Formats: sequence, structure tokens, C-alpha cells
Amino acid sequence: MAQNGSEAGSPVAGVAARYASALFELARDERDIDGVAAGLDRFDAMLQESADLRRLVRSPVFSGNEQAAAIGALLDRAGIDGLGANFIRLAAANRRLFVLPEMIRAFRALVRVSKGFVRAEVSVAERPSDAVLEEIKASLRDVARSEVDLDLRIDPSLIGGLVVKIGSRMVDASLRTKLNGIRLAMREAR
Repeated sequence: MAQNGSEAGSPVAGVAARYASALFELARDERDIDGVAAGLDRFDAMLQESADLRRLVRSPVFSGNEQAAAIGALLDRAGIDGLGANFIRLAAANRRLFVLPEMIRAFRALVRVSKGFVRAEVSVAERPSDAVLEEIKASLRDVARSEVDLDLRIDPSLIGGLVVKIGSRMVDASLRTKLNGIRLAMREAR
């Protein structure tokens, strides 16, 4: 689900898609898609961990030069370089840092498509063991007949079981849904 006005068709989503597409084409031409993705992933992890960095990225109070200088120093300190770092610097110089998280998501989507990955969202009540997670991935690979990029979500309200979404298909095998079905059947039996 998109946030902060970045729903499909919004100006922010359009900007993110254009920047991500341009970066993807350049990374493909330079044969550095994985390197760029790794740099963007490292920056995104920094963004997730630091409230101060999120404030810098989102705040219109900072000038483009201030944002570019701060981002440049962070990239240098984190060892993020090359095309990914240049892209982040360009977003800062163009006062587009507030769109950067959406740009990173759009770039990741382009990478997945180019590598033939299918995105699967799996919701479970509690974090599964690594062995169970690998079983889920293997099952999804068999069903999708493709490599699967798994987005695991923890939702305690499911009680047990899982809910899987691949593309437009969804399978709800959660205990919550089964209990609701039993409740409904018992009401109708009265």
C-alpha cells in the first residue's frame, strides 16, 4: 500500500517511476544492476534506522545544497559509491530526496521483473523458523514456476496458518478465517 500520496498515478509515483526507470536503464547499460541495488539497499537500511536521516530526506526546510552536502557525507562514511551513490546525490541536488524511498521501491520492482522474480506476500501469525520459511519459499517457487521474492509480514491476528498473495491470486489458510467460517456455519445451523 502506498503512503504519503504516492499512490499509483500520483505525481510522486510518476516521479519515482521515471527516476527509477532511468537509473535501471543506466545500471543495465553499465552492467551494474546488482551493485546499484546493493548501494540503494544499504542507504534504505540507513533510512529505516535513523529518524534524523528520515527528517533530512522529508523536510522542505533544508536547502538542496544542505541536503546534498549531508547526503554526500553520509554516503562517503557508509562506503556507498558508484552509480547508486551518484543517483542519491542527484536526487538530493534536484530536491527529490522526499521521493527517494519510492524511487528505491520502484527500482527494486524493475530488478525483480528483469530477473524473472515473482513477488509473493506471505502473512503469518508469528515468525517461522528458517526451515519452515525455506519450505514456504520452495512451495511458492513450485506454484509460480519462477524465483520468488518473499515479503514476510507478521500479523498476530491470524492466530495461525498463513495468507499468501502472488499477483492477483490470494490463498487464505489462516486459523482466523477458518474460525470465522465455523462461526458462520454454526449461526446458519441454528
